[in-house]
Amino acid sequence: MTTQIFMASTLYGTATLAAALDTECFAPADRRILLVSNNAATPETTPGVDEMPGFERLRGRFDDVISWNDTISPFHPGGWAPRLDDVPLWERHLRLAWNLGDDDIELAVESIQVNPALGISQIFTGAPVTVYADGLMSYGPTRNKIDPLVGTRVDRLLHLDLVPGLKPLLLTEFDVEPEIVPTDAFVKVLAELVDTGDELPSIDEPALLLGQYLSALDILTAEEEENLHVRMLKGALALGHTRVVFKPHPSAPARWSRLLEREAEKLGADLTVLDTPVLAEVLYQRMRPALVVGCFSTALLTASALYGLPVARVGTESLLDRLTPYENSNRVPVTIVDALLPELSDKAAVTEQRRGLDVTALTGLVRAVGFAMQPKIYPDLRQAAENYLTHHLNQYTWRYFKRRRLTSLALPGAVPAQLAFIPRNATVRRVARRARSLKRATLG
Repeated sequence: MTTQIFMASTLYGTATLAAALDTECFAPADRRILLVSNNAATPETTPGVDEMPGFERLRGRFDDVISWNDTISPFHPGGWAPRLDDVPLWERHLRLAWNLGDDDIELAVESIQVNPALGISQIFTGAPVTVYADGLMSYGPTRNKIDPLVGTRVDRLLHLDLVPGLKPLLLTEFDVEPEIVPTDAFVKVLAELVDTGDELPSIDEPALLLGQYLSALDILTAEEEENLHVRMLKGALALGHTRVVFKPHPSAPARWSRLLEREAEKLGADLTVLDTPVLAEVLYQRMRPALVVGCFSTALLTASALYGLPVARVGTESLLDRLTPYENSNRVPVTIVDALLPELSDKAAVTEQRRGLDVTALTGLVRAVGFAMQPKIYPDLRQAAENYLTHHLNQYTWRYFKRRRLTSLALPGAVPAQLAFIPRNATVRRVARRARSLKRATLG
């Protein structure tokens, strides 16, 4: 007997799994379990994936739905992992609790670098693992060094083709091959959800603003994020859009919407704030937005790549400067959106939907940024990073790098061009050596 366990924390991820199952990306199994995990900061007050509108349309692909939160209660899914000595006890416990018996287990998880995916992968020590990615982070490096006992069991990475031609970096340190979930199958699954959210207003071709709740990730302050939403609104109005819909993040405070509503009233905008937690892709099908505006949401790429909708970004350049530490896992998603999509304030670029880098240039950029983020995990990318920085570092691409980071890694660009002669100058080197010897003599 074979049991496949699919862990999901979002409806978008569940839809990705549904599309993968519909196209036989997974081998047949005797039983399929959907293990839902509510990773919100306060899961007790935030709806889980199995409580979202439309979940029942996807539920039929699985034999059972089990809550990971209930299984490990009172611990939080993002903060708990089994102690090494307790792993055999936990596997025995789960096999009893979930009626697994002696079944062969196969896992499909997201974000294997962190819990809860890492924890469940550690418990079922002999199970092969499929990692599926539903966002832009799969194009970036693995954020943490993974224990080889887990990493070597990952046999593939399933991902959506959000940036055609761009190959994910995630898990390539384990020679994991990426496999695309067919786009038409994913769009077909999303079409099943089109009539979910009965309370959605009927609005045709508005400008749709996407909120992300970046302050919860300590990327922006609450005030800065509110101002970002106001910039989205003003930018949409400047482009001639009078009907505007704001889709807040489900966990964002309601007061943010009230501030935006007051600003819209002052500006004379017809603003609708949604309070129904549905996927952005449902809105794409129901409203056919004339423009989708966001910061670096994956939904910007699904709007463009899957539905052919006009898109615009806002705030990415300042975000690239603010992200800390440099290896912050949001850096590659921000980089991709910044490098590909038109800036909201550039009317001509938005109107004509001008794209930035082609896929070859974008691949070079992402690999260079990926190495700068995780040089110990991806040492083989040093040459690619050096080549990119040598030939493409200019006033437009500097935003993706930090001079301090390049200096610490001895990469091109570490020394300003006007000072590049110094390391090669014999006189300067001689003075430096003399200064060091004098310092040692003084200390001695």
